[in-house]
Amino acid sequence: MTDDPERHAMKMAKKKAARDKIMATKTDEKGLIIVHTGKGKGKSSAAFGMIFRCIAHGMPCAVVQFIKGGMSTGERDLILSRFSDVCAFHTMGEGFTWETQDRTRDTEMAQAAWAKAKELIRDEANKMVLLDEINIALRYDYLDINEVVQFLAEEKPHMTHVVLTGRNAKDELIEIADLVTEMELIKHPFRSGIKAQIGVEF
Repeated sequence: MTDDPERHAMKMAKKKAARDKIMATKTDEKGLIIVHTGKGKGKSSAAFGMIFRCIAHGMPCAVVQFIKGGMSTGERDLILSRFSDVCAFHTMGEGFTWETQDRTRDTEMAQAAWAKAKELIRDEANKMVLLDEINIALRYDYLDINEVVQFLAEEKPHMTHVVLTGRNAKDELIEIADLVTEMELIKHPFRSGIKAQIGVEF
């Protein structure tokens, strides 16, 4: 049963006043360290949503993919074909670790991706840099978590946003992050025998 219109309007007016009071105290701006982790689907998808927001606002940005290899994806194809002037895109991986089966090569590729990531983050023209699947590289110790954390804490420009995705984010990374979202898996079609599909997974 709904409230009568007058009572509802009064209730919403009180909520708005309280919300406005809270919002008035939020005046700072800074470049955020954002982590998307967890077993659920949507970590990279959410991160690319932010990249496309930057593109829509004409804000220079960049993507470094740490694990994903040569497979075509909708996000990469769209950015490279239409928005490469606004968003630099670097696919530095050669596939997931169980596909490559070469730890030395995976480590070399991850180190090269990290070097590129640092270069892009240091460039203050880039308002956001997405480090896609870097948490996988950190999980397998292809990169030193302490070096990554120290760089983000000490060298990231003040107004640059950095987004880091992938399962099993390290505690050290979560500790320094400004925003952490854990995607929770409730149901996934893969468990029902449905393969990854174009437009949904890639």
